[in-house]
Amino acid sequence: MDVLDLAHPLANGIPCSPNHPGFRMALARRHGDMVRADGGSSANEIIVTGGHVGTHIDALAHVSHEGKLHGGHEAALAQTGGAFAVLGVDTIEPMVCRGVFLDIAGLHGVPCLPDGYGITVADLEAAGVLPHTGDVCLIRTGWSRWWSEPERYLGFASGVPGVTPQAAEWLAARGVRAAGTDTTAFEQIHAGQGHAIMPVHRILLVDHGIHIIENMRFDELANHQSNEFTFVLSPLRITGATGSPVRPLALIGK
Repeated sequence: MDVLDLAHPLANGIPCSPNHPGFRMALARRHGDMVRADGGSSANEIIVTGGHVGTHIDALAHVSHEGKLHGGHEAALAQTGGAFAVLGVDTIEPMVCRGVFLDIAGLHGVPCLPDGYGITVADLEAAGVLPHTGDVCLIRTGWSRWWSEPERYLGFASGVPGVTPQAAEWLAARGVRAAGTDTTAFEQIHAGQGHAIMPVHRILLVDHGIHIIENMRFDELANHQSNEFTFVLSPLRITGATGSPVRPLALIGK
């Protein structure tokens, strides 16, 4: 079995939406700061991060619409006390399920979809495999080629390719439990608009209770040319949080 890592490494300076705190790590203790009587020493670090940094999953508490979370929960009441009483990332069950990979960039014969390209229902249907109820659907745009250039990757000036609202409704109709891609926002971002309006987040998270996985890394998976596999993901159990860094895996039989 091949085990493919679908996560970017967490490191200082990685791309991060200005809507979220970024990732920072520093050594709090270095070897030699304290040496035990037997000559031993240890090192450790402090990590400060938002829940929506690097490869991460959105909890259903992440987005509300007209004051309501998924299932009609009142957002203001649910977040009282500084953590969500319902729909937090700690309520996401570990995922060990069928994963399907829709390589839209490959479908169009390009390494990366154009700036601001909207992925349509026709794109998803033509990608070679259809997701079913309970699956996790992964959608490749090729945009992670810009990961090492944060300003380009975030694409506020250029726009970023992603799923259109109609394609999001198609995913919901197929019954997927989660959907992921290799961009920071999952959905289509138009040039110059940034994250001003996020209709796909509303459709998936609020209307249908479908989790979103962002900032994924598909290079190995695309080269493997496997569009069905066992998908494994488990978020950190951070009580009442709206998201969590994750390290999703694709398990592919040889």
